[in-house]
Amino acid sequence: MSNRINIHQVNPEAYAAMSGMEKFVRASSLEKPIIELVKIRASQINGCAFCINMHTKEARSEGETEQRIYALSAWRDTPYFSEKERAALALTEAVTLISSQHVTDDVYQESSKHFDDKSLSELIMAIITINGWNRIAITTGLMPE
Repeated sequence: MSNRINIHQVNPEAYAAMSGMEKFVRASSLEKPIIELVKIRASQINGCAFCINMHTKEARSEGETEQRIYALSAWRDTPYFSEKERAALALTEAVTLISSQHVTDDVYQESSKHFDDKSLSELIMAIITINGWNRIAITTGLMPE
């Protein structure tokens, strides 16, 4: 891969804006396991090796099991995820793939059964934030450690 820019170095103000979004997500009322599942699943869909590596490590350090991490790409076909986690994952997929399928009323309504308005807004922002990070990492050629 050719050398690409390091946004943190060349435009620290832009990077700080994204970091502010990340700080918001981390300080939100969302449960940490849900945040990490969202980050991993969006990163899988987007093909962001850097973020998959980072967030699977973070999930493990927070106590997430290998079984659930490995099964995440097939979450619909496993018994390992709660209804609330499933709603978050369905919304994650819909937002991440928004150009092809949009967010259907069914997906949105299922999410609203498990998240109140404030936590649903935080979930949406978490999904948007990881999608932004994925796009930065992929575009600038960040590689996993």
